[in-house]
Amino acid sequence: MLNSFLPKNLFVSGPEGKLETTLAELDSKNRKGIAVIAHPHPLYGGSMDNKVVHTLFKALYELGFTVVKFNFRGVGNSEGVFDRGVGEVEDVVSIVKECRKRFDMQCNLPLLLAGFSFGGAVQTHVAQGLKPQILVLVAPSVEQFSAPAISTVSDKSLIIHGDQDEVVPLKTILSWATPQNLPVLVIPGAEHFFHGKLHILKRVLLDSCQL
Repeated sequence: MLNSFLPKNLFVSGPEGKLETTLAELDSKNRKGIAVIAHPHPLYGGSMDNKVVHTLFKALYELGFTVVKFNFRGVGNSEGVFDRGVGEVEDVVSIVKECRKRFDMQCNLPLLLAGFSFGGAVQTHVAQGLKPQILVLVAPSVEQFSAPAISTVSDKSLIIHGDQDEVVPLKTILSWATPQNLPVLVIPGAEHFFHGKLHILKRVLLDSCQL
């Protein structure tokens, strides 16, 4: 049985000051892994309160992950200023280090990195160093933020995109994924923010991220 879904707020020390986070914690007996979720572009209203981020947050908790979402530097109550994706990579690394310190000192638990839009692109860079067991990218801005190849950095990669995405056109994802032989799961009728399709997104996550 999972714990009751009672997220709690806390601050984590980041490279430029405190980072505002929300954590949904499982006890050690039920904890299957640790998941860290990155949000959309800070300069366009992106934050950890985004509905796609929250869908990821709840779905991964239901799958047995102790899960964390957070605000990048300069967003909400997180200190610092936007750093065009460079410092934001360091923010994620700081969150992962804190999670491992609290829940997985021996680094034995699977690590899942997830991100939506800008956050997805950031996670492709983070994955180069942390090499997560699972990488979940939802409508990642791979072209705008020069996402590196991910085919060799994780055991399992899940890319989810809408065929009506007007912010990150599907063709840019296919151009990035094809040379890497990466599958892309396309949700028909979904635009960038998955309005009216969040229930489908959640179902895909529950079906595809089982440990």
